[in-house]
Amino acid sequence: MTWTEREVIAWLDEQLPAARMAEFEQQLRVDEALRSRVSVCIRHRDQGGRSVGEIWQRGRLSCPTRTELGGYLLGALSVESSEYIDFHLKTVGCRLCDANLVDLEEQSTSDSGTPGRRKRFFESSAGLLREKLDSEEQSAF
Repeated sequence: MTWTEREVIAWLDEQLPAARMAEFEQQLRVDEALRSRVSVCIRHRDQGGRSVGEIWQRGRLSCPTRTELGGYLLGALSVESSEYIDFHLKTVGCRLCDANLVDLEEQSTSDSGTPGRRKRFFESSAGLLREKLDSEEQSAF
């Protein structure tokens, strides 16, 4: 399989989708020409070579913000925005945005238990707080 320059750079930045990353690494183990191309890309990078595409990709200029991803999870975005995020996650396969989305999903499920935990915490501490207030009042006399 032949790999584009952009894919090699995406591999270096760990921005390829997981399946493509695995394919690339498998081929890299046996393909001397591919290893040479990777070396050239690394040298080019070290010399400050930057293309508009590299700047765009490194700056994550096409990635939605966490706020937008949160709106996507809540179904609060416009159809166009939701479709773009679908495309970005499923077609482009952006690993960083996928990780952000998973983090937001986990955060939303763990936050749902917070009010109950907070209530139990205060209920279990109420006796301790009352004892402290009583002892402070007695020492004031």
